[in-house]
Amino acid sequence: MNSVATRIRNRVKSLPLVRDQLKRRRIAGFLSPDGFATYYGVFRSFEEARRFLPPSPEFDQLDTAQAYEHERMHQVFCYDYPVMHWLGEAFRAGARSVYDIGGSIGVHYFAYRRYLRYPAALTWEICETPRVVKAGREIARREEAPGLSFTDALDPSRVRADVWISAGALQYIENGYLGELLAACPHPPGYVIVNKLPLYVGDDFVTTQNVGPRMFAPVHVYNRARFIRAAEAAGFGLADAWDVPERELRLPGHPERSFPRFSGLCLHQMKDA
Repeated sequence: MNSVATRIRNRVKSLPLVRDQLKRRRIAGFLSPDGFATYYGVFRSFEEARRFLPPSPEFDQLDTAQAYEHERMHQVFCYDYPVMHWLGEAFRAGARSVYDIGGSIGVHYFAYRRYLRYPAALTWEICETPRVVKAGREIARREEAPGLSFTDALDPSRVRADVWISAGALQYIENGYLGELLAACPHPPGYVIVNKLPLYVGDDFVTTQNVGPRMFAPVHVYNRARFIRAAEAAGFGLADAWDVPERELRLPGHPERSFPRFSGLCLHQMKDA
């Protein structure tokens, strides 16, 4: 009986008028305040995704950064511990510089130093959006963090850092393909630690996310094997991988592109590369 009812519901949903009504309802829900942190749509590029979205500053705004100043700067979460472990390993191996892609106003720098012994004269550069960079520089001065610096230019050709970190940010960058960024770096890092990444077994695609009040952003979703192979082609081997169950991607109408957890990876430079 239940299977018959399910088949009937599916047939009704497949009717053009019903399908269009469901689509409009999903879009309206996604664009509403109640749609915060949800995802919608499958797109071929950031450009196509932005044509669908209403105008938005994406992450170049201060509301999130100001919230982080009171929250993320002063605590760590379960998904931070693998990052701290490998960052500590890198420091013990001699690393003295960090390049942090999407590190906001310094949330990782400030939160992790409560648990890790930072090397003397550590330099930590954060790549962020212009408004966040401005706020971060003010906080670094106020908190007397002379080794902390900021840039709004994602230019791997000029980076000379021992460790790269990106925690939940790479997927929001239009050219956020790790293998390509590493290949463009003449002085590659010894360690790369990426966290809270949407990796899964299907094809790469772009979706969109409601990231706050009247803020929306395109998001890369990566094929896991292809993502790792691209890093390997740039001279890096996989040292560790972990699940991030605090993040999931549920895509309405696309169960084959949905998955229950994000991922973290640690990659190290292969000496014979």
